[in-house]
Order: sequence, then C-alpha cells, then structure tokens
Amino acid sequence: MAKKHDDKPLAQNKKANHDYFIEETIEAGIVLQGTEIKSIRNGKVQLKDAFVRIRNNEAWISNMHISPYEQGNRFNHDPLRSRKLLLHKKQISSLIGETKREGFTIVPLKMYLKNGYAKVLIGIGKGKKDYDKRDTLKKKEAKRDIERAFKDAQR
Repeated sequence: MAKKHDDKPLAQNKKANHDYFIEETIEAGIVLQGTEIKSIRNGKVQLKDAFVRIRNNEAWISNMHISPYEQGNRFNHDPLRSRKLLLHKKQISSLIGETKREGFTIVPLKMYLKNGYAKVLIGIGKGKKDYDKRDTLKKKEAKRDIERAFKDAQR
C-alpha cells in the first residue's frame, strides 16, 4: 500500500528563502535512475546550490546532489547529474514566461515523498538585494523576540 503524503520534507533549500522572494510554487515529479530513490528515502539529498533550467521545452534540475546508495553496486548513479522534472506543457510555458521577466528565476524549495513518489516543490523567485536580506532578518528576529516575550508572559 502506498504511503500518504509526508509533510516532513526529505530535503529543504533554506538558502532559497533567504536569497529570493518566492512568488509562486509548483509541485513537480522527478525522473530518477536506479538506486536514487533509495538514497532519497534515506534523506541523502541536498538542494542547497540546485537550480532549474528550461531546455528544449523541458524542465531540468541541476546541481542537486543525491548521494550514491551505500548498498548499491556498479549501477550507482552520478550524484550531480541533471534530472528531468515532470511538468505539464502549460506549466512549462508559464515558467518560461515568468523567467523572461528580469530578476526572476526558478529554484527548488524542498523535496518530499507523496504516495511513494519523489516530488520537488519549485518556486518562481525574484532575487533579493542585500538590504532586503537584512530587513528580512530583522523582521524574523523581532517576531522571535515577540513570541518569546509572549510565551514568558503566559507563564
């Protein structure tokens, strides 16, 4: 029996939320080879420097590191190979239109399992300037301080 959707991501790109304003998100399937799914289920995947490119009307994810499976043999995969994302043509055409706008790019946000299949949540993001990043950090710290003070007041 297939597993239900886990809300817990197997890999998350925290750097993406720091470097980009995420405008829109899309869930995409991913084409895997051999033992890659076993490595993903073990949580041996990194999205830190990954990015998405559109080539020949297909979406490809690059620089996503999936470690080779420990019990694998000579059929193990290349950890940094480009992998195809499974999207509808309308979704790909909308991604192409969004990335034509200046400052917008497609970044992977997180990877998770849904009904036994590996899914990647990709986002259309606009790059942040340095002052935007500092402002975001200040707001985050202020919110954390307010929550901490509220929690102490309840005790």
